[in-house]
Formats: sequence, C-alpha cells, structure tokens
Amino acid sequence: MGTKFEIPFGGRGGGYTQQEIKLISEVASMQGPLTQGPNLKELEKYFVDFQSLGGYAFGTSSCTSAIEIIAELLHAFPGDEVIIPTHTYTSSAYPFVKRGFRPIWADSDPLTRVTTPELLEPLINNRTKAIVIPHLYGYVANISGVCEIAAEHGVPVIEDAAQSIGARINGNRCGSLADFGVFSFHSHKNMTTLGEGGMLWVKDEAIAKLVPLLRHNGHCPFDFKQENYWEPAMGNVDLPILNETPLAPGNYCLGEVQSALGRKLLERIDEVNLTKRTRALSFINALEESDLLEFHREETERHNYHLLAAKVTGNKRNAFIKRMAEIHRIQCVVQYLPLHRYDYYRKLGFAEAITPNAEDFFDNMVSFPFHHSLTDKDFEYVLDCTLESVKCLS
Repeated sequence: MGTKFEIPFGGRGGGYTQQEIKLISEVASMQGPLTQGPNLKELEKYFVDFQSLGGYAFGTSSCTSAIEIIAELLHAFPGDEVIIPTHTYTSSAYPFVKRGFRPIWADSDPLTRVTTPELLEPLINNRTKAIVIPHLYGYVANISGVCEIAAEHGVPVIEDAAQSIGARINGNRCGSLADFGVFSFHSHKNMTTLGEGGMLWVKDEAIAKLVPLLRHNGHCPFDFKQENYWEPAMGNVDLPILNETPLAPGNYCLGEVQSALGRKLLERIDEVNLTKRTRALSFINALEESDLLEFHREETERHNYHLLAAKVTGNKRNAFIKRMAEIHRIQCVVQYLPLHRYDYYRKLGFAEAITPNAEDFFDNMVSFPFHHSLTDKDFEYVLDCTLESVKCLS
C-alpha cells in the first residue's frame, strides 16, 4: 500500500470563482460552434493587451502545441541544432527533436535554476537554429542578455513562459521579449483553462500570418470571390510556405469555453501570482536559519512562484522527502530529470551533456506542494512539518 497523502503534490493549480463557473456554463450553453469563434479572438486580443508589447497571440490546445507550431515554422534541415537547458520539462525539447533538430543541452545557474547568457554563448555555432529559454519555476531568466547574444549570431529565441505567466522583468511581462513566446494553462499552472490550454506569441507579422493555417489543418479562405458560398467548398486547405519551404499543418485549436475562461482568468492572474509569491517568501523566511534547505528568494514580480523548490544539502534529500511523506503525509517530489538522462533522448543519441549545475541540483532538489488552491490551514501545515523535519535532520 502506498502512502495516503494528506497534502498531495498534484493538486489543481487553482479554483474558479462563482462568476467564472457561471461564465463556463453560459458559454457551454451557447448555440453554434464551440471552437474557432469570437471568444478565441477576444482572448487573443486581450492577451496582446495584457502583455503590452505588441505582437500577435494565438490560443492553442496546450503549451506543447504552441511549441509544435514554432518547431514547424523553424523547419529543420540536416545538421540543424537547437539549444535547450537540460533542466526543464520535456515539452521544451521534443517538438524540435521529432522534426529533426539536434538538441544541445545547456546548463543552469545553481542559484536561479535557469540558464544564463554566459552558459549559452559557448554552445552557439553556425548550426544553431534556435535557443529555447524556459523561465522555470516561474522565474524570468535574463532574456535581454540572451537575445543580445542571439542577435549577434542571427538566431531566434523562444521564451518558454509555460510556468511564468504574468511575471515581469524590467517592468515588462515575460513571453513577449524575444521572437516567440509560449504559455501553459495546464491544470497545475497559476491559471488553468479547464485542465489544458496554451498560448503562442509571435513577434513577426509575416510569420504570424501562417500560424492560423498551421494551427487549424491548413484551413483558409479561397483567394478568389465565391459566387456561391458552397462552391467549390466552404473554404480552402492550403500549404503554408515560409522562405520557399512548405510547412505541415496540425490541429492545435483552443475551444470557446476555454477561451472565455482564459480571458476572465487573466484579469486576476496578478493577484494569484502575488498570493503565491507572498506565501513563498513567508515559507523561505521561516526557514532562513536552516542550512538544510536552500531556496531561491526573489521579492519582485520577476518570480511568480508557480513552484516552490529547494536544494537539500548534506545528501539528505531522500531522508527529507521520506520523512515528509511517511511521518507527515505530505507529498514532496523531485523535478525535473535532466532531459539527457531520459530514455527518449538517450535512445535517439542525445545523452551527451556537460551540465554539472543542473545535475547537482536535480540530484538534491525537492519541490513542495504549492498550488494556489492550498488553504491557509494546509499551507501552515506544510510549513510546520517542514520546520519539524528540518530540525530532526539537522
């Protein structure tokens, strides 16, 4: 029998207000299609305004779907490489891998747990086709520094803002500071559109014009005026072409109910992020006299604390998690296995990596249950039990 957890790790990122639940019901009850409608367009328009940096936004069925579209737009030729931190979720990488890119694994900073311009620059060469920058755990990497280096080499940059929606650096929201940005509305995130959903942000207008075709099976209007709407058919299916290269469409659409809900949730994402950051700082402050747990402390909006992670010192990570699980019935977990260690990438020949910081952090890290829907009582319980466990193991 496994442990029955009083505080599981995998709780939903957050709940919905009565107003949001009412909106879900109203949109679900509407006549007409529940996809490719006005709510999607309204969400996309509002999202661009929310980001406040221009560009073009496209709702997608997931963050992974958004990355799939980018990987298709970049189109790999033999020998093309994409630089990706090994310490991230697999969706940051495999859409590129399955289209023929070779991943080059970057290391992470030991304090912030995200990659840096200094770690990336030695990996760039004439085969580099793109750089992916995950703002992991909700902390925004030095994206301006990365973009500066990438521009010197003519390499596009993709912000993986899956975990960092709403976070800011130098007053600007992340995800719209490079060439592409992707966001996740998955069930675990600080905002979730009924379990799944995502957003793709594109800087370039010419590229943005191709996204609707890539997102929705190549569907587009005919390039001539139809005398009868049914002749020759309701609409055309075309072949997207970028720089004389044909691209393959898919089906990555976000539904109308999810779009309407996402539009509403964006109105309070800053409030959600503030609540989580305030809780995280109180948790970290309560443990500041302990040498067992090393947290990344950030007081500004640069961190939305989607997750609360720490490094456990003294080779006591497993003992700490075991005590939290078996004594206190709190499910702490370990994230993220360096991508080059996964069987998927190893079997494809991508096991080579020089990433000592990422390896060391993974081998000693712990991630706490920290979803927004934790009650104050549950949060205090996790903190009290952490203090007890730290005292016991110190």
